[in-house]
Amino acid sequence: MAQGCLKCLKLTMCAANFLCFLCGVAVLSLGVYVMVNFRMAALTPTLDSFNFANMLLISGIVITCVSFLGFLGALKENRCLLLTFFLLLLVLLLVELTVACLLLVYEGEIAKLLEEDLIKGLKNAKGKLGNSTELQSDWDVIQQKLGCCGVNNVTDWGDRVPRSCCWDQCDSAQPQYNQKGCLSTLRSFFEENFLTTGISVIALCVVEVMGMCFAMTLFCQISRSGLNYKL
Repeated sequence: MAQGCLKCLKLTMCAANFLCFLCGVAVLSLGVYVMVNFRMAALTPTLDSFNFANMLLISGIVITCVSFLGFLGALKENRCLLLTFFLLLLVLLLVELTVACLLLVYEGEIAKLLEEDLIKGLKNAKGKLGNSTELQSDWDVIQQKLGCCGVNNVTDWGDRVPRSCCWDQCDSAQPQYNQKGCLSTLRSFFEENFLTTGISVIALCVVEVMGMCFAMTLFCQISRSGLNYKL
């Protein structure tokens, strides 16, 4: 009976971690593609290192490494790898919960700092507007996708309004620009998707807790079976 449970846990963990590994490879590949094909100018200079491409790369690396440890630990029935997998999931869970709590507690201060940093990022983008054929700005992506312009409104760009702000008659002498600022649009977007984001975070935490439970259960089953460490 114990050997049957051990085999079932082993196969379940191997399958789940293999799927996570494939997802991590896909995210990592997308991050490399974005970094190679798009030279991005960040929205927020303070968080320049945490642009979209870098976040994809970091997420992909974390997912692939953690899932590989879980897969290898379950496949080889290695208690050391399983314990490492458990501890890494625990650290990730604590980091996610800490970040979520900080965002809720300091929401007002974070919003103010974000607005100031967006203004700095817009000034940097204005200076590089003449090289738009060589530089794909994050501002262009945000303004096109969300239908907004500038931080507060179109006047933030002054006399050099980028084409991404235009929504009608873009090639005419009097193009029509989006008047709504991206700051209020982003705020509305996050408020509208707050429930979906919360559910996604909770689901991620549940998956991590289940992975921790499976890893520790398999660890205990291997210990009770009297198996030694497999290197």
